[in-house]
Order: sequence, then structure tokens, then C-alpha cells
Amino acid sequence: MIYNEEFETLPREALEALQLKRLQQVVSRVYHTVGFYRRSFDKAGVRPDDIRSLDDLKRLPFTVKQDLRDNYPFGLFTVPMTNIVRVHASSGTTGKPTVVGYTKRDIETWAELMARAFSAAGLTKNDVIHNAYGYGLFTGGLGAHYGAEKLGASVIPMSGGSTKKQIMILQDFGPTAICCTPSYLLFLAEAGKEMGVDMKSLKLRVGILGAEPWSEKMREQIETALDITALDIYGLSEIMGPGVAMECIEGREGLHVFEDHFIVEVIDPETGEVLPYGSKGELVFTTITKEAFPLIRYRTKDISRLMPEICKCGRTFVRMERVSGRSDDMLIIRGVNVFPSQIESVLMDIEGLEPHYQLIVDREGSMDTLEIQVEVSEQVFSDEIRQLQKLEKRITKDIKDYLGVTTKVKLVEPKTLQRYEGKAQRVIDKREI
Repeated sequence: MIYNEEFETLPREALEALQLKRLQQVVSRVYHTVGFYRRSFDKAGVRPDDIRSLDDLKRLPFTVKQDLRDNYPFGLFTVPMTNIVRVHASSGTTGKPTVVGYTKRDIETWAELMARAFSAAGLTKNDVIHNAYGYGLFTGGLGAHYGAEKLGASVIPMSGGSTKKQIMILQDFGPTAICCTPSYLLFLAEAGKEMGVDMKSLKLRVGILGAEPWSEKMREQIETALDITALDIYGLSEIMGPGVAMECIEGREGLHVFEDHFIVEVIDPETGEVLPYGSKGELVFTTITKEAFPLIRYRTKDISRLMPEICKCGRTFVRMERVSGRSDDMLIIRGVNVFPSQIESVLMDIEGLEPHYQLIVDREGSMDTLEIQVEVSEQVFSDEIRQLQKLEKRITKDIKDYLGVTTKVKLVEPKTLQRYEGKAQRVIDKREI
């Protein structure tokens, strides 16, 4: 089912003409309203008038996450705060979040794109959508919520957590679709089974799942456990939130990028060279309709490839393969972005810990786990057990407060963790993603 046939089925030539027009407008606007972009373009020797074709996009410099941090909180906004109706934020490696702003029109655009995503999943105004993405500064909850309302569907604003209550609502309210992370949905299926609930008897028929990497194997597990169709959705806070790309129920082979609002490229993460269709590399997005917080050639660090073949659903947008990994050291634990450097900054603020640590990522059942092994000083290690337990609890609490993720903490003797001559291998990932 196609929500906006006029744009989602545009012939390629018409789509690219629209992209060029919108690209020229946004490049001119950021150059004249954002000091960062003016300096960046000038340094690269390119001006807005130089963008005469889509191929000229590659002449523009990249924007990276550090640029957002350097201009924290509102330095990249192109409109005054009086025009901003909503602010969202995601975690950053230094404790300062990545901040994004939206005008009224931005919110309307976002709602439309999420409505398109739901339509691609086969949903209509007759559906009831159980929204278990987190509400708040995280973009997932409200993004999905507004999209469901735009579609005309009924939405249950459940948010995350409260597993038993989630299962009760799924039974009693009879939602036909659910939005959450894939690992949490599998956890719900397992928890329901333990509670004696026949999870296959629910009215659910579709899961719109994202915010973390997941595999075909996990898709099969989810679909078997709940007797539903599980579909992938892609987005990131900096670009908009969820709804940048969506898998369709007809094709299920890659996610349709909504190219009338975003220009997507794939680059070699080492050289920055633009790669042809079919080549695996780092995704780069340019927003061409956002008013408050447009981004030019934003490096996502997500690894994928683009497929130009038209899908049998009739959408003419290019498709992106499911994200297979990252070109940096970021971990995604239960939908939360975590960098080793974030954890390090918390650990180094706690007296008695040595600057040697290891992060062990694993999966217990369907849920990701993160264990922090950290060396303590000789003095602390000789303390009584009760003091060590108290220190473990302090670390666990600080990590939870700072990063929003629950971890296990294991204090180890001094000089027991492996030392590296080159770059330390901080992360051991035991998951099979």
C-alpha cells in the first residue's frame, strides 16, 4: 500500500529534478544562515551557485558528528528559536547530547514519512498501533506516534519498559501492529510465554522494528514466536528520527529511502570517495526539506549498500540494504547508542579505578547485555568484599544515569586485563548479529 503515490512512484528523471531543486535551495540557505557551513564551504572552495547538478553534491564537504558537538546546542539551526516547536536529543560521547530541532513544517513532514512507513508495512487507519519505542528526548516514540495519527490509525503510547503491563495491553487492547526494537519484541515474546500467554493468539500481525542492528535469523525467531510479519525501519536522530527508510511488506528486500526528502550516498569510509550502486560502504545523507536543522552530507558511520532496481511494490525510490555494521566503535545496546569513550569518562571519574577496562557485549536469550570489566587499584582490591560490592553498585548506577543503559560490572585485580601495544581492543562482541 502506497501512502503518497504522487511522490513515492515518481519517474527517476522527475525525482532527480526535484532533488536538485531542493538541494540548491537548502545549500543556499545553510550557507547564508549558518556560520559553520559558510566557513566549511569557503574552505572547500565551493559556493551555492556551483551546485548545478546532483553530481556536484560530492564537491560539498562532509558533516560529521563532531561538528554537531562543536556547535552544541543550537549552533547549526537555520531558524530562530521562536520558529522551533520541538527539540530532541540523542546521547553523545562527551556527555553532551546531539541536539536536533524541528519547525512545525518539519514535524508535519516527519509525520508524513512515518505514515508512509506504516503504509509500506500494510497498515491503514483501521489498525491499532502499540508504540513501545521510548518517549522523551529519544526520537523513536514521538516520531512513530505522530506518524500513526497522521495515518489515521489508533495509537497506544506505551513507551518502553513495564514488560508485564505491555503483555497485558497486547492481550486486552488487541493492537494489530507493534513498534519497538527487535530484541525487545523477542523478549516480550519470551516473557509472555513464561507468563502462560499464547503470544500467537494476539491480534498482532506486523512488527515495525528498528533502532538496533538485527539479523534475518532474529527476524525468523520473531515471526515464528509471534506469528507476525517483522519489518525493518531505519532512521537516526540527526537526520530526522525513524522514517528515513522503510522495508515494504511486498518486497522485504532492502529499505526504501524517501528520496524526495533525503539524498543518500555510499562512500568509502577511508577515502571519502563516492561508490557506485551495489558497493558496500558508509551511508551519507543530505536532508533537502528540513527547515530547522538541515544537514549536508552527514556521515552516519552505518555500513550498507544501495539497490536501484525498482521494487515490485511500485515505489521508485532506491533501496538500502539492512545496516550490517558501523565504521566506528559505537555499540547499540537495546536501542541505546554507547561509545567506549563514554564509559571511560564515567569510570575515570570514580576514585580507585585504573584506566584499564574491557567491554563484553553478549546476548542472553533475546536481550543484549553489556559487562564492564575494570581494574581497581591495589589499595581498593585489598578492601573487604562489602566495599568492592559498594563500588560495583556505584559504577552501575553512574553508567545508568549517564548513558541510560543497564550494565554488569566486574571488578578485577590490577594488571589482569590484556595490554595492547597499539590501539586497545576495548570491546569484545560475542553476539551473532
